[in-house]
Amino acid sequence: MSKRLRRGIGAFFAFAFVVISLSSTVYAEPSQSTNYKFNESAIGSGGLIQSSSANYQGRDSIGDIGVGPAASSNFQIAAGSTTTNDPALSVAVNGTINFNAFSAATATTATTTFTVLNYTTYGYVVQIIGNAPSNGSTTIEAMNPSGPSFPGASVAGTSQFGINLVANTSPVSVGANPNNGQFGFGTVAGNYATSNSYRYVSGETIAQATRNSGTTTYTITYLVNVPALTPGGIYTSDQTLLVTGTY
Repeated sequence: MSKRLRRGIGAFFAFAFVVISLSSTVYAEPSQSTNYKFNESAIGSGGLIQSSSANYQGRDSIGDIGVGPAASSNFQIAAGSTTTNDPALSVAVNGTINFNAFSAATATTATTTFTVLNYTTYGYVVQIIGNAPSNGSTTIEAMNPSGPSFPGASVAGTSQFGINLVANTSPVSVGANPNNGQFGFGTVAGNYATSNSYRYVSGETIAQATRNSGTTTYTITYLVNVPALTPGGIYTSDQTLLVTGTY
């Protein structure tokens, strides 16, 4: 009977991600022609010095408002250009997650990623909101300090549902640390930043940036363990990511 139930245990997670954005994102193509191309350059945003040749002309943002003065005994410049002070916060959830059938013999894991980019918001916080997976009256226990399944390591054969946002080696090699490759300054919140330790408390902050930040991509690792006599069926859980700019 236990063997039949274990085979019948399945999982389906429905994720409803909510994004709060302070302004819409605008994507701009590089300025280019058959003779020139500018990548990530400010052309004409109040710049007063012209660069030109027979094929192109641009207005360089060197010294028009003097944001960043630099000087020596031989020269002095006042570099800087006018930029918008309108705050912007962009969030993207990258793909979905799929669990294999749950088993009492071994943990089940899955991952998904999301990316946050903020500008002049002085940082952001990311919260996760939702219930642990359930099927009728049976709920897989969230790994939290007030529940029967405490935060920490994966224990096969017990009822556990938890997450973290770092690279892990147990129960398997899974997950990844935040990728701040594009001038990002995002970090994982302390409760979810320990490798091989899992936790889930609805409403908690799982990631943040304490300053303006470029692109940071986070990986959420989901962990599920179940007892041998867990009823079979479809287990569902609605998860919401709430991203808020800070000031």
